Amino acid sequence: MLNDGIKLKRFLKTNKVLISTILLVMIINGNGYAQDGVAGINEANQKVRSYFDAGTELMYAVGAILGLIGAVKVYQKWNAGDPDTGKVAAAWFGSCVFLVVVATVIKSFFGV
Repeated sequence: MLNDGIKLKRFLKTNKVLISTILLVMIINGNGYAQDGVAGINEANQKVRSYFDAGTELMYAVGAILGLIGAVKVYQKWNAGDPDTGKVAAAWFGSCVFLVVVATVIKSFFGV
């Protein structure tokens, strides 16, 4: 085991030029397959726009789930007679409204 490590270190030390040349050829060869920058940006733009409706629906679903969880938490506090029930209800309601507003604003801002 130890000899293998020593042999590898010796190989790397003596063949630095060979290894550098191989890596350089691999990098140069990879550049030949690159696409046009503008085409890549346009393709990414179209892919993001195609996922946007699903993301908006996901935000609405998360808002609905948070609304249900918040309703249960507020109900529990109300039944326990907590004095800060109104604050907790406002916080949960505000978070749900925030999610819906953010999804709508982002949708209209980007024109999707």
